[in-house]
Parts: sequence; structure tokens; C-alpha cells
Amino acid sequence: MPHKMLKLSTLAILIAGASQASAAVYTVVPVDQNSTLKDQPYFDNAQSGAPLEYSSTGIQDSGTDASCFTADCTTEAYNVTSKASRGTEGTPIADTTPYNQNSQDITTQSQLRSYCENNLGYGICDSWADNQFFGRDYADNDEWNGQGLGGLQKKQAAWVNGYHSNSQGLVNGTPVNTFATDAANYDGTQKANLGSIIADTTDSIVKGTVGTDFVYGITSSALFKNAKGKPRAFSKRGFVNTNGQSVQLAPVSSIASVAGNENAATLVSNMGQTQANDAVMLDGKLLVVGSSSYAASFYAQDRNGDYRDDENKLPNADDILKDSPQNLDFNRLKSCTTNASENLYVNWECQFSTFANEAAYWLVNADGTVTSHAITAGSGDNRDGLAVIDKDNDALSFQASAQAVALKADGNPIVVGYSTNDVNNKLYAIQAAYFTAPVGDLSSWTRTLIPGLAIREDDSGDFSYTMANGVNNKSVIVGDAKGNGKKPQRAFIYQVDQGNAKFFDQLVPSLFFKDSNSNAAAINNNGQVVGWVDVEASNGAEARHRAFTYINSTAQGPLKTGGAWMLDDLTNDPSAGVGSLANSYRILNATSINNAGVIAATAFYCDGGYDNLSKLSPCSLPKKEVQTIVKLVPKNIDAVIQPRAKDEDEPLKRSGGSLGILALTALGFIGFRRRK
Repeated sequence: MPHKMLKLSTLAILIAGASQASAAVYTVVPVDQNSTLKDQPYFDNAQSGAPLEYSSTGIQDSGTDASCFTADCTTEAYNVTSKASRGTEGTPIADTTPYNQNSQDITTQSQLRSYCENNLGYGICDSWADNQFFGRDYADNDEWNGQGLGGLQKKQAAWVNGYHSNSQGLVNGTPVNTFATDAANYDGTQKANLGSIIADTTDSIVKGTVGTDFVYGITSSALFKNAKGKPRAFSKRGFVNTNGQSVQLAPVSSIASVAGNENAATLVSNMGQTQANDAVMLDGKLLVVGSSSYAASFYAQDRNGDYRDDENKLPNADDILKDSPQNLDFNRLKSCTTNASENLYVNWECQFSTFANEAAYWLVNADGTVTSHAITAGSGDNRDGLAVIDKDNDALSFQASAQAVALKADGNPIVVGYSTNDVNNKLYAIQAAYFTAPVGDLSSWTRTLIPGLAIREDDSGDFSYTMANGVNNKSVIVGDAKGNGKKPQRAFIYQVDQGNAKFFDQLVPSLFFKDSNSNAAAINNNGQVVGWVDVEASNGAEARHRAFTYINSTAQGPLKTGGAWMLDDLTNDPSAGVGSLANSYRILNATSINNAGVIAATAFYCDGGYDNLSKLSPCSLPKKEVQTIVKLVPKNIDAVIQPRAKDEDEPLKRSGGSLGILALTALGFIGFRRRK
């Protein structure tokens, strides 16, 4: 039935629009999209001309610049880093272990489906798994012909069929080349066995840029071709680009960690993975934090000294290639670590090597020289007091990663991420942690598990894993706790030495509704958090979500301490009309924020503007909604926050132009109808 009174949210929009107030707190700045993936070859039978998908990853640090809420900031300031993708990844390059599972056994289509059913709870896990395995837009009933874009199957079948790049790292939309595209930059002891390099076969992601001298991220090896197949030298490596050169971040302790086992050291130093996740300047050098392999996880010793193997980490050849002409044998995979000195690149099996990984750092000079060290404590086959493999479950291995770093007031770094904890001596579990070192000494670190995020070993446990994603100079940490089984992922915030972690669904239940999924991606030194949260309940598929920001400490312009807002509301400007730039975007995910308050985000874009101003407005044909990247720049004004119309209200609709004061007055008398 008709409402007799306007709702407050709607009334606020109408009044502000009528007065032509400057509504938007943030200016939306589109970022160029110039990936060369669209110009590179793909498989002969694959779809051509398919649009690329762009995702933001980071924002350039702001150095000593003032906050944009108190000083004018140009829209050109601060580079945005991002990734362009043809299709699905299957197993994301940004994950130390696929989907943060320390079992590392997601290698087949059926295992992808099981992961989805057991952890995501979608009603469409069959199609989700098919897309992740065969690639985006694969052909129904003809999945094996290679037409899908991306997908795990293409990575695994590269030894036989070859592979062309699926993802590319960008800075302000411009592609970034890494060391991995040039054969001369490979320096493993078995380099001579690789063969000849194949062009356009690397996947990469840029994670961030510091100052004007450093760009860092993660890249896969290129494919090579030798007499036996098409091997990769390694699955992924961190890189830093500086002063015209691209520097490889090698495993930090591969030789020392397996002293007395030359074969194991050979596998780790040649094929071990590393990741560059975050970086800050420290004493004129770039301090990069991430993860580094230190031992094989498919065949290793448990705490009792017994060798354990896990055959589930190697798929069957028929799971990868229908009616495969080759087979995969676990004994040959085992030889990749027990007899690695012969030739790592002669057997297809070695391409499936999995590793135990530790938190690590690299110090990179502007001239490209590198020193490195583990952050995780321990040596040999022991890290943080644990062996490589869980004695009670040979599918679980030690895993740790440094996800973010900040410099505290004393100039010393605090690093956050996660590390394996042995829960009641029964379960290796990934738990959120922070790492600190003595002043001036980066060779010795102390790990502290974040309180309030404990994991229990039985099925009734609250969480399956927890991890910290961001930290600021006041040691405030943000991250995520994945609910056990199908329970939701919950964003948290924690102040070091002050009680337990707090969940956003408890701090701001109006925005983070019960059983919603959320992610806290980053926090700046002003205590401003960014991430995403579901905006609707799941209906059997992944729920739609939108970016949010939360103010933990210092108020930022109109954003008051303890408040949380959807970024769609903070970019809303009703006075500009439905065809405006502000109404052409819906902010999907905020991935990074610098100390000036500038945000890097992934957004949906509707050419010419969405149909109306509501949060979930359609983008009507013939327009097409695409995923893109944007920069959100605070305005140095006393902006008025004007929430977008709720979707159960009748929002302002397109009618050829913006509404004037007479039209708004008329609407005030007419009222609005609730959608049925």
C-alpha cells in the first residue's frame, strides 16, 4: 500500500538534490585499461575478442602528504595497481596455497566442487567448479576442446598442450613486464634443462608501488620447450621492478633449511615459490614481505621423523586431459625431491610439486641488489616448532605468509599475516598472526597469534582458518576469519595488546548483517579501513557484495569515528543526475587505501549511467555492465553524505535529465511505493 510519509533515506536524497549540495564525499576517477592481453594469441579454438576483466590490487603510498580530507588532492596523484584477466584462474596466483587450504589438494574438477560444497555452500557448485576448471565461457557438452578462457585445466595441461597468458599486472592500466619474460633472467642450477622459452606464457599480478622507484608483485614462470614437454621453471615468484630492471625474489633459505639433503635443496631453490605481498621503505631500501618455500610438502618428515607422502596432491592424467596419452605417477613426483639433482624438467610430475611455505622478507636496493631472511622462526624441517607435515594428517603441511607490513613509531616494522598452529596437538591450522623483531635486527622475529580467533579441531569449531590482511603504524590489524564449513567469512579488527579481535558484524550490525560475508583488506595510519561486505543474503550462489569503509580512530571529513559506510553512498551525487559519472559506477571491492585517504577499488561500470540511483540498479540494454578499476579521491570540502535509495524504495529514475526543485516537490507529495 502507498506510504503516507517519505522514508528518511529517500527524503535526505531529495532535499540534498533539490538544494544542489555537493553530495559526493569521494570523486570517482576512472583508471585506464590498456592490457595487451587482448592483442596476444590464445589457443586456436578459444573464443576471440572476449572482454578482459580488471581488478584493483593497490594504491601508491602517499609518503608525507597530508590527508585529502584536509588538503586539495589532484585526481592524477597516486598510481593504482591492478590485474587484467582473460578468464578464471582455477587456483589464484595471489594465494600462497589454493583458497588458503593447507591441504593443497585442490587439483581436479571434482576437488574444486568438493571445496565449494564444503566451504562455500553454493547451490551451483557444479557450474562454479566447471568455470574454475575449464575456464570462463567454456562450451557446454564440449568442455575439453579448450574454448574456455583461463581455468586450472589449461595450467595443468600446459606440459602437453602449451599455454598463453591469462593474467597481466598493470600500473595505471599500463602493463608491467617482469624478469620472467626473458630467459636470461632465470638463474636456477638446472636452467640448462629448461629448453627454449615460449613467448606470452607468463601470468602476473602487481601488488603495489612505493614511491617512484619500486613496483612489486608476483609472476609465474614462462613456459619452456624441451625434448620431454613444456615445463615451467616454477609456479610463482615475487618480483620487484626498479630503475629499469626486474629483480627476482628467490626462496630465502632453501639451501640452509635442508642442510644435508642436497636433492631437497635443489627442488626448493629451482622450483620453490615466493610471493611479494606488501612493501614499505626502510632506511632507503624497499622492505618486501611475503612467503617463501622451504621444503616439499608432498613427501616429507613429520615430527616423529617418519616420512609421509600424500598422493592426493598429484591428479590423474585423465583428470586433466580426456583420454590422456600420458600418465602421472606419484613415484616420479617423489623423485622430484629425493633425486632432484638428475633433472627436474624431464618429468611432467615435477610441475605438480607442492611446498611448505614460511613468512619471509627481502630488502631490495634501488640498484637491484637483494638481501633476504625468513620471518618465521626455525630451521631445517622445523618452523615455529612444527614439522613440515602433520603427524595426524599427511594432507596438512606447515604454511605461513606475511601479508602486510607497516613501520611503527619507533621505525621498526610490524608484519601481519598467518602461521600454522598445531591445535591441541591434533590439527595443523592456519591462524592470523603478527610478527615483530627487535629494534634494528631483522634476523630474529617473534610470532604472536591474534587472540579471539582460536580454532578448534572438531567440526563444531568456529573457524577453518584466519588471516591478517593489513596493519598500520599504530599496530591496528585487520583481517578475515573464515567460518568453519559453510559458515561465513567475517572481517575483524584488532589493536595489539588490547583484548581480543573484534568482528565488524558486532561493531556495525546495521551494515554487516547476520551471516553476511565480509573482507577487511587494508587500514591506513588514520585508522580508515576498506574492504567489502555482502549486500544481500545468498540465494544459493555467491551473494552480491559492495565496498565499505570504516573509521576506527580519527574522523575523516564527514566520516566520524566508529562509523561504517558503503562507498556507493559516499560516491553518490543526486544533484548530478542519473547520467552522471558518479552514477556510472557501483563500487564492488575496495582493496587498498593510502595515508592520504585515496582508495583503489574494483567497480562495475555502466556506460551512460545506471537506470536509477539505487545501490543495485540495473544497467539496461543496450548498455553493458563491465568490471573495471577506479581511484576514489576524497574531496577537500564539507561534503554531505547522501545514501543511495534503498532498493525496496522506488528510487529516482531516468527521465531525460536531472530533477529540478519543482519535480522534487511534486515527488514529495506523490510518495513512493514499496516493491512487491
